[in-house]
Amino acid sequence: MENADRVMSVAEAHRLDKPERLQWLPPDLVLSLLPLRAGITVADVGTGTGYFAIPIARAISCDGKVFAVDLQREMLSLLANKLIATDAPSNISLVQGSADATSLDSESCDLAFLANVWHEVPDHAGALREMNRILKAGGSLAILDWRTDVEHPPGPPLEHRIHAGEVRRYLVSHDWSCDPPTPVGRYSYIVLCRRAGTFKRPPVA
Repeated sequence: MENADRVMSVAEAHRLDKPERLQWLPPDLVLSLLPLRAGITVADVGTGTGYFAIPIARAISCDGKVFAVDLQREMLSLLANKLIATDAPSNISLVQGSADATSLDSESCDLAFLANVWHEVPDHAGALREMNRILKAGGSLAILDWRTDVEHPPGPPLEHRIHAGEVRRYLVSHDWSCDPPTPVGRYSYIVLCRRAGTFKRPPVA
């Protein structure tokens, strides 16, 4: 379960769709860094109002599938209303769940995407076990979160943020194969990893 004091409340959900967010965190830029292709299945964990779920659903075509996962039922209701009111694609399924308990089937996803969620998760080991469970062999995990070297607002207080290098080191220590962090937009970074158990560590000299 995410930290209650760090999870964005439904009352603040309007901030997720502010036009200025498109300037400092363009969805197309983020999607260009993800291993997306037509027909894959993506878990957007902590989907909020679907800021990324909707463009991802378009990018993977109608043959693909997006599981829009969020802890808050009220947030999913906001997303459901948005899907009805817009020309959103029909390949999005709403799922109530958390980063460490998504309720998705094992080995059901090609990509798990956590946008601005990692700093909210109190049990990172549990979240990684869950991501490893839901990902197919060869699947990828992408963690997008707030940089620690830029002031807020926007985003959470600096003391709640986790440095990109620390995120990568933690994942590598839990047997994930990770690329170096990539800055994205004005305030964020992304760390892209491969599922645990799909690579072999080099022998220790």
